[in-house]
Amino acid sequence: MFDHISIGVRDANASKRFYDAALKPLGYTCLNQSPGSLGYGAQSVALWVNEAAHPVPADEKSGLHFCFAAPTRDSVDAFHSGALREGGSDNGAPGLRPDYGENYYAAFVVDPDGYRLEAHCGIPG
Repeated sequence: MFDHISIGVRDANASKRFYDAALKPLGYTCLNQSPGSLGYGAQSVALWVNEAAHPVPADEKSGLHFCFAAPTRDSVDAFHSGALREGGSDNGAPGLRPDYGENYYAAFVVDPDGYRLEAHCGIPG
């Protein structure tokens, strides 16, 4: 459905450290970088992280969150620990979420700008 999504952040350098650490275990890397702009994906850019004068304010009640596909449960764990190591905050430790599905293994974090992120693996463990 989507070709890519763009989000606005205060500091692209801080965001790069965070997103590199969080997304690398999922198989996503920074494929494009220019001053104030980062493009992440596996083979093509699917997430743009751009410095913005007025990033969307963090609002936990907005319902906005982004979920990244994870190849393994271990990669979900590494997403979570990498995100926390580089300035993110915990929003749900890695584990099964039986309310979401029998094999729904996920972790939830909040990035330094307040975006709520999830990594999910649906492969049986």
